[in-house]
Amino acid sequence: MQIQTTRSARVRVSSAAKGLAAATALVMASAAQAHPGHGTESFAAGLAHPFGGLDHLLAMVAVGMWSVVALPEAWRTAGPAVFLAALLPGAALAAGGIGLPWVEAGIALSVVALAVLMLNARRIAPATGFALVAMAGVLHGQAHGAELAGGHSFMAYAAGFMAASTLLHAVGLWAGALLQRLPGWAWRTATALIGGSGLVMLAARV
Repeated sequence: MQIQTTRSARVRVSSAAKGLAAATALVMASAAQAHPGHGTESFAAGLAHPFGGLDHLLAMVAVGMWSVVALPEAWRTAGPAVFLAALLPGAALAAGGIGLPWVEAGIALSVVALAVLMLNARRIAPATGFALVAMAGVLHGQAHGAELAGGHSFMAYAAGFMAASTLLHAVGLWAGALLQRLPGWAWRTATALIGGSGLVMLAARV
């Protein structure tokens, strides 16, 4: 039984990784089409940005972890896909000068909300989860878009942060599958660490 469970988990991680690898390849291809000059610099800045803040790291990993527990095996990558689909327009709006209020506090709150979602993954309807994930994606996109330097290529910059975000989601999918093979306290501890970090960041931003 343990061997079958392990194999099943490996299959789930493998399927998720393949789906996210395809998404990464897509955004990397977009970067290759960027205009010369600021394109490479913009892509590098976008690639680095999600790794520059604990809030971004925790949120994107949390989305992947929630997806492993809350969604059927065939839909494992749907959570990350919803986040990425909301991330891009959120960034485009901010880069175009349309910013939402209280974005930094909202991002910290999104980390807390995603931790609550993880803790109640089997009790909260997936539709509600997708809505929360989408809202988090918009907020994080706003932060990314606001950091775009003037004169730089948005397409290349967006390809960078989309690729980095995809990688972080893949880490979350892997971590979620791993934690499912451990005692329940491991999942609760991971959730508490993510939620606690979000609360600390929220307190510092309000």
